[in-house]
Amino acid sequence: MVKLALNTISNLRTIIFLRAYVKSMRLYYSFITGIAGWIGVSYYQFVATQESTIGTSSIVKSVEVATSGEKKLVILIILFLAWGINQIVNDFLGRKEDRINAPERPMVTGELHPIRAVLLSLFLMSVITVITYLYLEPIALIPLFAGALLNVVYEYAKGYGILGNITFGVMISMCGLFGFLASGPMETIFTKSRISALVLIAVLNGLMTYYTYFKDYIGDKATGKKTIIVKYGIEKNKILAIILSFLPSVLFIASYFGFQSFEIELNNTFIILGILTIFLQVWTGFLFFKNPQGEMTYYSLVTNFRSCTCGQAAIIALFSPELGMLLFLCSYVFVGFLFNMHTNIKA
Repeated sequence: MVKLALNTISNLRTIIFLRAYVKSMRLYYSFITGIAGWIGVSYYQFVATQESTIGTSSIVKSVEVATSGEKKLVILIILFLAWGINQIVNDFLGRKEDRINAPERPMVTGELHPIRAVLLSLFLMSVITVITYLYLEPIALIPLFAGALLNVVYEYAKGYGILGNITFGVMISMCGLFGFLASGPMETIFTKSRISALVLIAVLNGLMTYYTYFKDYIGDKATGKKTIIVKYGIEKNKILAIILSFLPSVLFIASYFGFQSFEIELNNTFIILGILTIFLQVWTGFLFFKNPQGEMTYYSLVTNFRSCTCGQAAIIALFSPELGMLLFLCSYVFVGFLFNMHTNIKA
């Protein structure tokens, strides 16, 4: 009886730990890394299925072969888990400001044991490393490790103004590069279009994390984290929130028409999704202009996340219109669904 009771208590503790771990993963963010990575996966399929050279340096089939359904599923799972696994490390490093910004987060309250949680994340990263090396493509380990390293660097870089946003943006762009490199063999990794897509991913996500700093203003200021919001204050950033909302679209238009950085023809689906994305981006800026502090600041984040993920889905529509449309709709619906499961603004 005593042994049975001890086993029951142990199992209960394990369930509580795993529940707190999953809660801390904040899965509504998983679409950020998932869709960013799927840009790389879907572009690889696009190149691999070309009959011949289309006349541009960006779309040239060499040794690329279409990725099997099983491998794409494995890559997708890795991409969607990537955020949550690394978020645990981020929470571990950011406990000081979280005690003010999010005092009811599991790692702050003690519901989630910090060391055990980090060890579980390290174990899961080890499993992903082995799978990538043995089953996918070893070269994909480069963006995998770079992303994990940048996640650690980000916790410190966010205290130095725009450096934090740049670090975060580059970190998420590693998901796009991972998805591309993990999909199969290739001779040419970087072209003008591919680099431009990675830059656009970085800008979308750097802007997304800028808006998240509004809700963390008090805690970041108290702990000496000089984010852009802390450095220039709420009033100036209210205006900046509106101005920066146009940045991704202006960047794309300038690079596409001015520098011919995306060597692919626009299609109607992309144009429609692009216009919808611009609306979401501008609406995000307006929401943070209107509610830069308070409870509504937190709830405005769902529009912010939708804007970022839908923007990434729109990129996919450049070379895969039907998939881009599907991911755009799924991102919009499920980001909201998962976000609504985390309505506690203190957690």
